[in-house]
Amino acid sequence: MKKKNNEFKIGEIVVYPKHGVGEVIKLENMEIGTIKTKFYVVKMEQAKLTIRVPVDKQDEVGLRKISSKKIVEDVFTTLKLKPKIRRIMWSRRAQEYESKIFSGEPIKIAEVVRDLFRKNSQSEQSYSERQMFQVAIERLAREVAAVEKTDYFQSTEKIEQILSKK
Repeated sequence: MKKKNNEFKIGEIVVYPKHGVGEVIKLENMEIGTIKTKFYVVKMEQAKLTIRVPVDKQDEVGLRKISSKKIVEDVFTTLKLKPKIRRIMWSRRAQEYESKIFSGEPIKIAEVVRDLFRKNSQSEQSYSERQMFQVAIERLAREVAAVEKTDYFQSTEKIEQILSKK
């Protein structure tokens, strides 16, 4: 298999599937035991977290550039679709939602946001549904904000407006 050459530059905004949007703040060489490795140091602003991703493992962990404007348009289209609520136990649905959120793929995260969104007129959500919705919308809003060069609050508002119009 041909190795993709996804070199990230310092200052570049990236997505780490398990934690969301971050910024590459530096490249670092470290020696662990006898092995010398080069790492991307990524600052995850929202989680007050700094992670180190080995350059040779970036594809394995799913580190990627932020989405294109076209993908964000597809996200908005996904949000406008009718929610797909499967009639299975919440624990099973929660697993599916979680795997979509942690896939780091904006379209899959948008599906979770769409499916868990409740208008004020609709029935109340459980605590765990609300928690999962919050995680999903935060991930999505941060990436949308990075792509559209706005802030997190503006992108959250935009997403909620799209959802409310359905």
